Amino acid sequence: MPSPVSADRSAAQPPGRGSVEALITQARRLKGDVDAVRRDTRSDGADPEERWQRALYDLALHQLDDLDAHLAQLRDGPAPAPAAPGGSLLSRVGSAEWNLLTDEATWSGELYQILGLDPARPALTLDELPSLVLEEDRPRLTAMVTDCLVDAKPIDGEFRVVRPDASLRTVHMMGEPVLGADGGTTSMWAVLRDVSELRRSQRTVCETRDSLHRHRRQEQTEHRIAAELQEAVLPPWRGSLRLPHQGPVALDLAAHRLPAATPTLIGGDWYDALELSDGQTLLTVGDLTGQGVSVASGMAMLLGAVRGMALAGTEPGQLLTLLNQLLDTTVQPALGSAVCCRYRPESRTLVWAQAGHPAPLLYRDGTGRPLNAPDGVLLGASSGAVYGQSVVTLQPGDLLLLHTDGLMSGQGRTAAVDRLLDLAARFGTARTAQDCVRTIVEEFGGAGREDDACVLVAKVTA
Repeated sequence: MPSPVSADRSAAQPPGRGSVEALITQARRLKGDVDAVRRDTRSDGADPEERWQRALYDLALHQLDDLDAHLAQLRDGPAPAPAAPGGSLLSRVGSAEWNLLTDEATWSGELYQILGLDPARPALTLDELPSLVLEEDRPRLTAMVTDCLVDAKPIDGEFRVVRPDASLRTVHMMGEPVLGADGGTTSMWAVLRDVSELRRSQRTVCETRDSLHRHRRQEQTEHRIAAELQEAVLPPWRGSLRLPHQGPVALDLAAHRLPAATPTLIGGDWYDALELSDGQTLLTVGDLTGQGVSVASGMAMLLGAVRGMALAGTEPGQLLTLLNQLLDTTVQPALGSAVCCRYRPESRTLVWAQAGHPAPLLYRDGTGRPLNAPDGVLLGASSGAVYGQSVVTLQPGDLLLLHTDGLMSGQGRTAAVDRLLDLAARFGTARTAQDCVRTIVEEFGGAGREDDACVLVAKVTA
């Protein structure tokens, strides 16, 4: 415990003016730097992290303002200074002394201002002071004063004051007993500081921090749900898919999802290959715009609808027409693109349709080209859209590649297609569809992808 202050203790000498001036210069330079960064972070307040950062900057500036004013007091001494616009530190710090022998109280003018009292009135005694304090904080003040007077403990605590105008202020009180020659307490002095604005800034920091934590927990939960939903819906198979009703393997299939560089972004890309009851095979890829749980659930809904209609025998063009109507009736408007194909192994024909999506790429004899696309707009773009379909005959050894956008970040669809077509020679020497997928991952699987992407490779084997 610090030693009690003696009544005859000599006053401490103020620090050198030059050294304090240097500290003031540093504090003001730092304040200017913080304020400049704070201005650069202005936003519409929608992002919880930006709100939290803004609150921290405000709190730092508030504390640097006080530091500047404290240092100015050290430099200029305790002489009164004019109040700055908005209230200087001097107007928020007052002092008091209570003489226990005469029961007299002496207050500075700033303390009257802090407590909202008339300076012409006598200063309140220690017994009268609790009348200004919020009722629930009075025991705290009483305990601090008692410990100081009885046990010579220094005072360092806060309480809230209700001013005559009914406004509430938070006051930080620091003080010590003054001992007489006989060792008894003769008086108590204290410095009282209005810290209402500081505490308000600190509360704002805590509230925005808590909001940010809640937002992040929500994001993590949504990401987990979206990832689990995506994993549950997309086919788990890799490599060949044998068609049991067609004897020898007709198609060698492989697919892969290339995730975005930011793991929290779960998009609405899908791929699927499904053996139908008539021996034909459904091949489809698609992309629902956006990220998150709602997009992943929308993707699951669309993929389920695609599978159901394909199993019912719906042709690709009509299937996309119905899928567009389904998307048009959802509560939340959304846009999507898709390619839907039915492969008929008995004739090696591919019937396909597209909805604003890159056309399948056909590789044959070491070269590749996009298939000529039938008419089709984005899903959800037009409620009355009708989708055409095309037919192409494939040959043994042909390779069909379906993909979604997002393979190349920051570049158009044409750039990704050109780069895929440049892989024709490597695809020509690949033994399996899975080897082709590995080649695509090597070329497009690097860092920096802004969105998910899916690829599906089908190689005609018989």
